[in-house]
Amino acid sequence: MRRRGVSVIALIAAVALAAATAPVLGQHIAQRSPAQSAAPPAGGTPKLSRNSPAAEYTPTVRFRLRTELAENKMAFVGVGGEIEGVVNPTLRVAEGAVVQVGLINGDGIEHDVVFPTFKAGTDRVNRKGAASVTVFRADKAGEFDYFCSLPGHQQAGMAGKLVVGGAKPPVTTALPGAVSIARDPADLPAPLTVGVPRTTTVELEAVELIGKLANDTTYRYWTFNGKVPGPFVRVRVGDTVNLVFKNRADSRMIHSVDLHAVTGPGGGAVMTQTPPGETKSFRFKTLNPGLFVYHCATPMVANHISSGMYGLILVEPSGGLPKVDREFYVMQGELYTDRSFGQRGHDEFSVEKLLAERAEYFVFNGAVGALITEYPMKARVGETVRIFFGVGGPNATSSFHVIGEIFDRVYDQAAMGGATAANVQTTTVPAGGATIVEFKLEVPGRYILVDHALSRLERGLAGFLVVDGRQDANVFHGEGAGTAGH
Repeated sequence: MRRRGVSVIALIAAVALAAATAPVLGQHIAQRSPAQSAAPPAGGTPKLSRNSPAAEYTPTVRFRLRTELAENKMAFVGVGGEIEGVVNPTLRVAEGAVVQVGLINGDGIEHDVVFPTFKAGTDRVNRKGAASVTVFRADKAGEFDYFCSLPGHQQAGMAGKLVVGGAKPPVTTALPGAVSIARDPADLPAPLTVGVPRTTTVELEAVELIGKLANDTTYRYWTFNGKVPGPFVRVRVGDTVNLVFKNRADSRMIHSVDLHAVTGPGGGAVMTQTPPGETKSFRFKTLNPGLFVYHCATPMVANHISSGMYGLILVEPSGGLPKVDREFYVMQGELYTDRSFGQRGHDEFSVEKLLAERAEYFVFNGAVGALITEYPMKARVGETVRIFFGVGGPNATSSFHVIGEIFDRVYDQAAMGGATAANVQTTTVPAGGATIVEFKLEVPGRYILVDHALSRLERGLAGFLVVDGRQDANVFHGEGAGTAGH
């Protein structure tokens, strides 16, 4: 058990005594921030080995440590997951894992945490509540020390172990029977053949199910047709659409659909408020070309949307869109869970966090890792790709960006009939909005889809576009040219 009733004066005296005999840490002492009065130690921030980069967009394992006075000593205390409340926890990772460690100052005394073997460490944090993060690749198996590098702090108790290799699968309380709800971004209809307007039927079904939100984390999703986002609907301007909406009999909630492509009350939601086990339908004509969001519009609307009930409908112009080599379907959404991000087990919806617009998760295609481990997008050098991108929301605006690429053409706000934008780095997409971006692939590598509000990356929002083909040294050349990152 942790005890905080320790004498701070006694601790300070112990630290001073330990400092007198503390070994010199040399290059492993973390560099002070500019706000600190003392000069940085000789050698400055340690240089990073090529095999252990201290910057990576997608860590595979995350830990958080809080500094405290615990068990009559200075200590690191685990925050979240299996290390919650553990003093100087042993951190276990697989060999080759990209490890992110966050340090939170919980006692108002200056600290850092360093991993000397991997030449990594946080900045020093001085005030209570301040935090810093370090990232490294655990590319060497074995048992290694981590500690606070301030003189005397390691000897006063701030030390633990990092075990690399042989990590056991975590114990999970995720609900059994959970399924993948992630939509494959390549799952969309082919471009339509040019012709006269037609009459077509679109069937949507509300499906409630326990889905995989992240590794070892489940959530009760509300979906269209069992996936997030819902099916990509593709029609042409002037078409007549018969929309058939079913609500599966085992649902607990009334559901509906509002299509932004519809001209009429509620975008169809007025006609489709559907109790479990029932079916509703209506007909509409597509008057305007463009890429439009559709979503459930049953109160509380934001609850239904955040739980997964959104998708895109493309109304092609009469002549269709320019030909490209590949098309992808990606949507961004937010989840407001009762527990904090990254907890193992089953999460439930939090209305308080929804109303405060405080999302725990930001995701592409419904789940953490949907476009990284499950369905990374794939293409080849020389191809032109088109991404149909939308934001289900319900609240956050996206600054959509592909790291390492420039959009050759952007249909701003997914509008058609006017001029498109060229040579765009980042495009803004509001909640309930969409865009279409196109770009030609010049060199191979892994390109990362992000919202350039990059703190959301830490809450699950990233996707991969993996490009194969020959290098072109005239376009891009350098050590590590095939890897990803800024």
